[in-house]
Amino acid sequence: MFALVDCNNFYASCERVFNPALIGRPVVVLSNNDGCVIARSNEAKALGIPMGAPAYQYQYTFEQHNIAVFSANFTLYGDMSHRVMSILSGYSPEQEVYSIDECFLNLAGIEEDLHAYGVKMRKQVLQWTGIPVSVGVAPTKALAKLANRIAKKYPDRTEGSYVIDSEEKRMKALKWIAVEDVWGIGRRNAKKLRAIGVNTGLDFAMLDRGWVLRNMTIVGLRLLDELNGISRIDMEPAENKQSIATTRTFEHEYRTFDEVNERIATFTVISAEKLRKQCSMCQAIVVFIETSRFREPFERYNNSIVVKLPFPTSSSLELVKFASEGLKKIFKQGFLYKRAGVVLMDFVQEANLQRSLFFNSDPKHEPLMKAIDTLNTKYGSRKIHLAAQDTKVWKMKQEKLSKSFTTDINDILDVNVD
Repeated sequence: MFALVDCNNFYASCERVFNPALIGRPVVVLSNNDGCVIARSNEAKALGIPMGAPAYQYQYTFEQHNIAVFSANFTLYGDMSHRVMSILSGYSPEQEVYSIDECFLNLAGIEEDLHAYGVKMRKQVLQWTGIPVSVGVAPTKALAKLANRIAKKYPDRTEGSYVIDSEEKRMKALKWIAVEDVWGIGRRNAKKLRAIGVNTGLDFAMLDRGWVLRNMTIVGLRLLDELNGISRIDMEPAENKQSIATTRTFEHEYRTFDEVNERIATFTVISAEKLRKQCSMCQAIVVFIETSRFREPFERYNNSIVVKLPFPTSSSLELVKFASEGLKKIFKQGFLYKRAGVVLMDFVQEANLQRSLFFNSDPKHEPLMKAIDTLNTKYGSRKIHLAAQDTKVWKMKQEKLSKSFTTDINDILDVNVD
């Protein structure tokens, strides 16, 4: 049996943990630069605010319905996610963190009543973090996703935990869900399935295997088996990333090389920190720059370059130097740049590195990078940075940003007891 544990309206729930006055009030969270809606509380959904709604178009709606609007606080959300996942890891020896707000647990060998086990998880996460979660349990990961959807849809009936442990429950659940809402179907396949009269998950589960293989490949066939109770999608172990990207849209348009180069340097340093954390070195960097897509065609420009490194490295100093050299080759004067990014690629593990006789990373950089990472971890992110960087790491429009309640000592809540 597998469990899928999903945080309910995660971003909005994180904001409510530290501001209980928001409970019951509609809440929306905006994307980078406060552009569009990326998260909604149930109350905001009930008001008809769609996902991806441009914030400027819904400003009147926000004011009319007293909707609390927040800029995305990914530092807070990431830390709260880590806390939730740490708690859930105690309920199974095998955990797959599927996204920032959900994970799979392998419940093989658990002899407790699984519904009660799910309720127990839910209560502990809520008590220890303030984040509400829903738990779905089933013989396959696809059915666990479906069970979770039922638990979230009917919390009063299910206590936030639902188990598909019989053929009757499986058939009933598949009949209930629309085909486009089945995990792994996707819009394109849903359109194709609707065209042949497949409207529910049960309709799909009863399709001919040959048709599914021809029209939806082996991936669709695995999903078909999963919905019929045959486990085909295994738990995926945590693996090191094969590429690390840091990209952002700027708070305003940049004209000069120095302005864009500072952003590229900052993005490279952030990516390098992640690279060192997984004990890897990279051998290639992709650097890209873009103007706004909303400008006139003759005012638009975008370009990218792959910089092959002469040696593997994880040194921020060396990577920033190579990234800057790449930027020089693609930067053009006269354009207003709105977005840029860096992607580190072609990794080798430090333990498996074969050094060259002539070209290697500076050996002095390794202890220096370790010292910088240690100090930044202990005293706060980016306390020590390169001269090429601005002290302001993210230059974005974030007019409604909440505090870093769990990661900054200056933002910890004060509690006064009279």
